[in-house]
Amino acid sequence: QVQLVESGGGLVQPGGSLRLSCAASGFTFSMYVMSWDRQAPGKERELVATIATTGGRTDYADSVKGRFSISRDNAKNTVYLQMNSLKPEDTAVYYCNARHASLPNFRYGGQGTQVTVSS
Repeated sequence: QVQLVESGGGLVQPGGSLRLSCAASGFTFSMYVMSWDRQAPGKERELVATIATTGGRTDYADSVKGRFSISRDNAKNTVYLQMNSLKPEDTAVYYCNARHASLPNFRYGGQGTQVTVSS
């Protein structure tokens, strides 16, 4: 059974930091491109960060570039999103996603974790 379980969300003050984790199981993690996206109330879903299978390449939305960092540990089947200098506009539900590097029809998503940035 495929599972992507996000954790690490919560309430943080502006300027603070959070580290999200996504534990994967039920598929060959190292063969999947991993990404984080987010959805704020009343807004469209936004792709935040992507990391290649080996971690050698990462991409970020302009809105988070320089503040967020995506990483992965293939030995632990886990992907992370380190979020620094958080802003109120980063408030959203953050979702972890997996997409097979060669077979894009094979993709999975998590249930999300809430991040709230507020004083």
